[in-house]
Amino acid sequence: MKVVITAVGPDNRGLADPIVHCVTQLGANIAEIQMFDHDEQSLFAMCTRIELPPERETELAEGLRDVRSRTGLSVRTWTPPAGRRKPRVAICVTYRPETPRAVLAAIAEGTINAEAAAVISNRTACQPLAEEFDVPWFAIGDDGGEADDERMIAICDELQVDFIVLARYMRILPPRSCWKYAGGRIINLHHGLLPSFPGLRPYHDAYAARMLTYGATCHFIVPELDAGNQIICQTAFSVAPGTPRDEIIRRGQQQNEPACLVEGVRRATAGEVELHFNRVVATPRA
Repeated sequence: MKVVITAVGPDNRGLADPIVHCVTQLGANIAEIQMFDHDEQSLFAMCTRIELPPERETELAEGLRDVRSRTGLSVRTWTPPAGRRKPRVAICVTYRPETPRAVLAAIAEGTINAEAAAVISNRTACQPLAEEFDVPWFAIGDDGGEADDERMIAICDELQVDFIVLARYMRILPPRSCWKYAGGRIINLHHGLLPSFPGLRPYHDAYAARMLTYGATCHFIVPELDAGNQIICQTAFSVAPGTPRDEIIRRGQQQNEPACLVEGVRRATAGEVELHFNRVVATPRA
């Protein structure tokens, strides 16, 4: 069985060794290991992907509990569903309803074979959407829209979420949160074609460059890296010369972005793609 282990905590010496020792003692094969030190935050982060004999899963949990106790690290394990069960998805939103609605509808219709575990937001604009689809709603923002990132992670932990989907969620996740759900578990929708048009105003930037093709990008979130090799899906549409910018944005928001995110989430939750050493690769078929 495949298992992804993440560990995050205050930086110190010798934090990786107990985890490596734990998994190798159980006969696990380490398929990937990444470690990072965030000097500005004195933060240690580690992501390890292993292949473990299924009968040793309980021993792994016990061993990592001991590691957590001895090091003070926040340690998580995740076993990709891989057809054994429906993946559980948390959808994070802010204002725009088009993309979260498309994902919720695709789950309800069976296009995305997953369970909608929660709608999480730093604003209240999309609460009626959660109620419409009968999905639990969680507000994590203060009066100014500042998000409680630790609460988001706590909610996802409690609900045993497999994938966090950022459906035009207008907040930047801190490295600590990204690492806790590292290994291809956070999916983002960017409303422009990457890498050409990053940033907050990709429609405006593409229009200023006199582009006739616009698009959206669904990609895995990777801490400290811009989306490049992490692209799951891109969709594009062409416009006639002279098409007003507002019309281009309308088509993008109402048609192209939802289609892009639905297909990206479908691929990830179906296990068709995975993140390996910060690159999206097709999952080998059995």
